[in-house]
Amino acid sequence: MAHDAKIVLSGTMRVMLEPRTTHLLKTLISLYIAEGQPVGSRALSKQSGLDLSPATVRNVMADLEEMGFIASPHTSAGRVPTARGYRFFVDSLMVVKPMARREIERLELGLKSDARPQQMIANAASLLSQLSQFAGIVLTPKRREASFRHLEFLRLSERRILLIVVSPEGDVQNRILQPQQDYSQEALAEASNFFNSHFAGLPMSAIRMRLTDELKTLRQDIAILMNSAIDLSEEVMNETEAVIAGEKNLLSNQDFSDRMEKLHHLFDVFEKKTSLVHLLDISQNAEGMQIYIGAEAGVVPLEECSVITAPYQVDGEVMGTLGVIGPTRMAYERVIPIVDVTAKLLSNALSQKKPSG
Repeated sequence: MAHDAKIVLSGTMRVMLEPRTTHLLKTLISLYIAEGQPVGSRALSKQSGLDLSPATVRNVMADLEEMGFIASPHTSAGRVPTARGYRFFVDSLMVVKPMARREIERLELGLKSDARPQQMIANAASLLSQLSQFAGIVLTPKRREASFRHLEFLRLSERRILLIVVSPEGDVQNRILQPQQDYSQEALAEASNFFNSHFAGLPMSAIRMRLTDELKTLRQDIAILMNSAIDLSEEVMNETEAVIAGEKNLLSNQDFSDRMEKLHHLFDVFEKKTSLVHLLDISQNAEGMQIYIGAEAGVVPLEECSVITAPYQVDGEVMGTLGVIGPTRMAYERVIPIVDVTAKLLSNALSQKKPSG
C-alpha cells in the first residue's frame, strides 16, 4: 500500500520504494556483504522469505538498478550494491548489532587510563584494526593551549640545530632549526636553560607576551633564536597527526587483493596522511558518528572504501577523531558499534588521565 512505501531523497528526485522492494534491496545487500558474490534473482528469491517468483524478483532488481541502488558487474548475471545502495542501507535499513561482552572487555583492557595519552591513542588505533579486521585510524588531539615541559637546543653542525620539545604529557617532538648564523653549544645551553627556568609549563601565548620584554635584555642573536624556537614549538605542540594501524589487513581483504593498483594508491594516502587528517578534521566538527561511503570521503583513492568515524572527548570537549577504513563491502552493523564504543572508552580514559607534572 502507498502509505507503507519508503521515500528516498536522491538529489532533487524523490524515489518511492515499496515495502517488498525495500526488503529485497536489504536482503541483496546483506547477502553481498556476507558472501562477496554478485546476487542473482534465484538466490534472492530463496533468501528473501517472500513468496515471489525469480521473474518478479528480476523485475524488481531491474527497477533498483535503474534507480542506481545496485549494478551488474560485467562478468556476472548477479547484482552488487552501489555506493548509493550502501548509503540507503546504512541510513534506513540496517540494524546495528551490539558488541560482544568479550570485545568490550578487550577495549577496556587496552584503553586503561594509567597509560600515557599517546600510548592510549596508539592502542585505540590498534584495537580498532584488530576488532574490525580493517585499518584503524586516530587523529591525535589538538591541545587546548600549547605549552611545554622541557625544551632543549643541540648543535648538529654549522647553522643546523636540533630542537627537542617535551610536552606536558611527556611526548617528545624533534625539529631542525636552520638559523642564519652559527651558535656554539654553550650559547645553546644558555638559551635552553633560560627557556626552561622562565617558561616551562606556561601557555605559548603567555610566553610570547613575556618574551617580548625579556628579549630586550638578551643579545640579539639569542633573541632571534628564541623567537624561532617559540614559532616552531607552537607549531609542534598544535600539530595533529593521524595514527594508523592494520593497513596490512586490507592486503588480505578479497575486495582489494585483486586490485593492487587501487591498494598502492590507498597506501600512498596512508603514507602522506594529509587527506586523511583533513577528512578526520571535518568529522571532528560534525555531530556524532560519520559514515563516508566511496566518493563521499572526497579522497580519490578511497572511492571503493568506506570510512566510519566518531569524535572522542576530554572532559566534554572534542579533542580528536577516530575511525575505521575498509572496503564499501563491510558489515556496517558490526563495525559502527566498534567505532562508537572505542570513542566512548577512549574519551573516558583520557578524561581520567591526570597530566604528569
